[in-house]
This record gives sequence, structure tokens and C-alpha cells, in this order.
Amino acid sequence: MTMKRLALLLPLLAACAQEPPLEARLAPLVGQSEAVLIASQGVPTRSYEAEGRKYLQYEWRRTQLWPSDPYPYWGRPYGRFGPLLPPPGPMLVTRGCDVIFTVKDGKVESFGVRGDDCR
Repeated sequence: MTMKRLALLLPLLAACAQEPPLEARLAPLVGQSEAVLIASQGVPTRSYEAEGRKYLQYEWRRTQLWPSDPYPYWGRPYGRFGPLLPPPGPMLVTRGCDVIFTVKDGKVESFGVRGDDCR
């Protein structure tokens, strides 16, 4: 294979390489001490204690600016009422992920994730 072909192939291979899912990255923390959890993830956003368990919640938020779509309705500018309506503007979209770790007797017992940006 020539260097030119290899140079064209490398970005494609890099796009295929993905990091493991969030659950797989957090799984090694189960069974570790609370101190190891805090050392690896930082100080939790909030915590709660109930029935001998501690719940540590981490929140991650990301805001993106989505540009407007000039032809949102099948190629016709702004649908049937296009001349009457102003063009849509860009949108700010906030996505997030919450991870809650359960700690019992100083050890991470389990965790759960929820949100639309848990990857």
C-alpha cells in the first residue's frame, strides 16, 4: 500500500475507533473504596444518606448551539406558510448525564446512569 493511500485511510480508521461505553468505564469502580471513587471522579455534585447507604450523584452537562435548518419541510422553505413566517433561528440544546453511585460500608456497591448524553 502506498503512503498516499495509507494517509487517506488513517482518518477513516480513527473515526471507527471509539472509547468504551460509560458503563464499561465506570464498572471497575464497583468494589473500590469511596476515597478511590472521589479521587477518580472528583467531588460529587450532591450526596444523600439513607438506611446505611450513601448515594453520590455526579452531573455532567453540555450545551451546544444547533444552527437553523433553512429547509425544514421537505425542501420547501418554511412549509406552506414560508413567506409569512420568519426563518427559524439557532437553538441552544443542553444535554446531560447523571451518574449515581451507591456506597455501603465505605465501598462502592453499584451505580446507575440516566440522561441523554451518557456515552
